[in-house]
Amino acid sequence: QVLLVESGGGLVQAGGSLRLACAASVRAFSRYAMGWFRQAPGKEREFVAAINWNGGNTDYRDSVKGRFTISRDNAKNTVYLQMNSLKPEDTAVYYCAADRHGLGYAIDAYEYDYWGQGTQVTVSS
Repeated sequence: QVLLVESGGGLVQAGGSLRLACAASVRAFSRYAMGWFRQAPGKEREFVAAINWNGGNTDYRDSVKGRFTISRDNAKNTVYLQMNSLKPEDTAVYYCAADRHGLGYAIDAYEYDYWGQGTQVTVSS
């Protein structure tokens, strides 16, 4: 069983920054690919960013490229999402997820095996 706990969400003005963290309680964290997803009220959950087991490969949805950065620290069993130049449309609950197949990374939610409880990010205009 994998327990994922997100932190770092909050209220920020447009143009501001937040850094989300997701701590994983699991052995062999480095075997997992990790992803961030988000869900706004009334909308489907959507892919935000993903990273493979060693951080050598990453991917982002187009609307966050150049503003968000995903990274991981395998020694700390933690994955991060640095979010800069935030926009009101980034407002959502952000979830981290773990995929047992860590060599690559996935952008589809169904590929992920474990999910955190989510952290709210609200960007005011």
